[in-house]
Amino acid sequence: MKPIEAKNVNVYYGDNHVLKDVDITIKENSVTAFIGPSGCGKSTFLRTLNRMNDYIDGFRKKGKVYIDGKEIYEKKVRVEELRRKVGMVFQKPNPFPKSIFENVAYGLKIHGIDNKYEINEAVEKSLKQAALWSEVKDKLDKPALSLSGGQQQRLCIARTLAVKPSIILMDEPASALDPISTAKIEELITELKEKYTIVIVTHNMQQASRISDRTAFFYLGELVEYGKTSEMFTNPKEKQTENYITGRFG
Repeated sequence: MKPIEAKNVNVYYGDNHVLKDVDITIKENSVTAFIGPSGCGKSTFLRTLNRMNDYIDGFRKKGKVYIDGKEIYEKKVRVEELRRKVGMVFQKPNPFPKSIFENVAYGLKIHGIDNKYEINEAVEKSLKQAALWSEVKDKLDKPALSLSGGQQQRLCIARTLAVKPSIILMDEPASALDPISTAKIEELITELKEKYTIVIVTHNMQQASRISDRTAFFYLGELVEYGKTSEMFTNPKEKQTENYITGRFG
């Protein structure tokens, strides 16, 4: 099964050619890391996978992006449904100014679920999956913004999980967190790949090598190299990849 396939993807913001001829196939139940220096296109490409770039002025795309065999930029595609299937966790935790419970229940209610029992079950299950339940189960009515940064990020992951996606995109999910919270997020990602396909953008080479099965190296809008993480970090095929991984630039 190939849950994500991109074929000859080019992205432009106005006259700026941001992604050039990107071809990639991402396997299910795996963690794929996108690495590369700032401004190389990795976050832009991540956001093409759930159409988050649609909101950016001057955005244009050529090429095809398939999720589970369906081209996601076709006119008949309902973007809300796509984003339910392809969840997103951002760099900075972004809980809503609501209670912990309401944050997780939010997506369910938007999708028309109003059965209290079903919502309660889903909230508990998602918080358990996000390794947060034991810390918040007695204060679900407290404001989400009263949680620590690391807890807020796990809450955002729980909120994503509640609507039952099959793919989770993560844009530097631990870059704003302390080392202990980062370790918890990494542990969580490793557990979640048993049920989900995860794509993560990271600036942290050690993080990419620890948690990902495959790594894609982007440079100046091009996908320079893509392969098994273990091979790429020990024996990269491209000189540019080697220079970046060993810290010679970037």
